[in-house]
Amino acid sequence: MKNFIFHNPVRIVFGKEIIPTLSSYMARNEKVLLLYGKGSILNNGIYDQVTQSLKQAGITWKDFAGIKPNPTLSQVRSAIAICRQENIKAVVAVGGGSVIDAGKAIAAGACFDGDVWDGFLKKISWPQALPLYVVLTISATGSEMNSAAVVTNEETQAKMSFYSPGTFPKVSFLDPTLQYTLPEKQTIYGAMDMMAHVLEFYFNGTPDTDVQDYFSEGLMKTIMKHLDIVLNHPKNYESRAQLVWAGTLALNGLNAAGRDKGDFSSHRIGHALSACYDLPHAETLSIVMPAWMRYVYKQDIPQFARFAREVFGLQGSENDLASKGVQAFQDWVRKLGLPLSCVDVGIRMDAIPSLANNPSIPFPLGTLKPMQSEDVESILRLSNY
Repeated sequence: MKNFIFHNPVRIVFGKEIIPTLSSYMARNEKVLLLYGKGSILNNGIYDQVTQSLKQAGITWKDFAGIKPNPTLSQVRSAIAICRQENIKAVVAVGGGSVIDAGKAIAAGACFDGDVWDGFLKKISWPQALPLYVVLTISATGSEMNSAAVVTNEETQAKMSFYSPGTFPKVSFLDPTLQYTLPEKQTIYGAMDMMAHVLEFYFNGTPDTDVQDYFSEGLMKTIMKHLDIVLNHPKNYESRAQLVWAGTLALNGLNAAGRDKGDFSSHRIGHALSACYDLPHAETLSIVMPAWMRYVYKQDIPQFARFAREVFGLQGSENDLASKGVQAFQDWVRKLGLPLSCVDVGIRMDAIPSLANNPSIPFPLGTLKPMQSEDVESILRLSNY
């Protein structure tokens, strides 16, 4: 196990009927930016719950609707301009990972005189940000309990991330009942993203991490078990609650402690697919991650064999188990109806070289097997077989 410092300052408020308490954690009589997506919260009652709580504390707000599933730099810049013009004192993000990520970038950019994209290019650090409050409506990214944000620059087709101690949410509200009416596909997308987050650390190549490995395996089995239940019974509170909390724990830093950084090759390659083709994040992961596993599993046969044994309950010799675990994961992805190849989503083979050199992908890439663009090409081609 490697040396580590673990600190996560996010306060989690979890359970039923918690949204009315939102404003009790906020400064009274201020103006906030209320950030959300396409507007489903206007129809399902969540917007009314949030704004009623704000009213009770004398808090006024400026709506900023329409955050895209892959949040864009132009939207972030527009929202930052509003924050400056309206003297906004905090951001309330109501939604899933895309809305929360946009909220982090807006909160940081509003406190910086220059261009927010410089933070994504690592040209500046983020010494401060506006307070960010989260009402989670889709569990997937874990953004409700970490400091990372991912945004797409439409002009350069680069999807990039930043991390800052200042962009941890102050308080995140996790009410599983808010996800009862999610479309089935959104629930599946969320589970795929959760699994990928766990696997990026599980397969990062760090030895002697039994605590983290058992924790990761427990998360993965929980996700798979309760996803099956929720897909058949969307309003099963206990299973929704298990999925919500597993998604948060998958990327709040606890899973990473002692392992150093995750591999995140699949995420980076997936970002290139999203940036160029505006694909749902989970679909890029379902395409890339099984192919990445087949490409690299021989780098750590014992860990891939453990994955097969502990997560899927398979038996056999270590070498056989390693490849069987990769196949079992791919079969799980296929069972969910997610795409498994570039061809499945209309990406032509002749586009692969440019995708492998997209600015979303930093090189050398990964930790288990450090890779260059030619490796990325091989992985993307491998997804088609």
